[in-house]
Order: sequence, then C-alpha cells, then structure tokens
Amino acid sequence: MLFGVMGVLHFVKPEPFERIVPRQLPRKKELVYASGVAELACAAGLLHPRTRRPAGLLSAGLLAAVFPANVQMALDLNRSAGPRARAIGFARLPLQIPLIRAALKAAREGR
Repeated sequence: MLFGVMGVLHFVKPEPFERIVPRQLPRKKELVYASGVAELACAAGLLHPRTRRPAGLLSAGLLAAVFPANVQMALDLNRSAGPRARAIGFARLPLQIPLIRAALKAAREGR
C-alpha cells in the first residue's frame, strides 16, 4: 500500500520529490516520474502471489536506489529547517532497513 500511495503522489505532487533528487542528477522531474512508475509497478506486483517474488526483489532494489534522495532530504533539512524537521529527516533514514526487509520477506513468500 505504501508504494501505491507514494507512487501516485509522485504524479499528483512531484515538486517535493524533485527537491530531494540529489543535485548532481539531471532531469529531476523525469526521475521523479520514473520512480513513481516503479513504485506503482512494485505495488501492483506485490498484490499477486505469482508476481510477489520479483516485485519484492524490485521493491528492495527501489528502496535502496532512492536512499540517496532520503539522504539529500535530511541534509537539506539540516541546513534550513528547525530541530524537529531535522530530527524527522534523519530519523527516516534507518527506517529504510525494515522496509527493505519487508520487501525481501515478500519476495521469499511469493512463489
């Protein structure tokens, strides 16, 4: 469900996602749309047992691939936001670990 909601948000409100794409990457809007498509595809794939294994593996890979954007967001918040926003930005980083574990568990359960 998380992938589905976030995937839709990439299209409905792409600006916040564009801001966290690491600065050295070009074509931010296109990257945001591509990651939105990937999130929607992962969400759909996780729904069916026959596609859950590859979708779980792709989900884990996607979470790892977007990790630099989460780091960029934390660094940006560290420079320009208050203490609470900074804490939230950095607290999100280790949350990637249980999300990746859940994706890998879904891959193991899919057959």
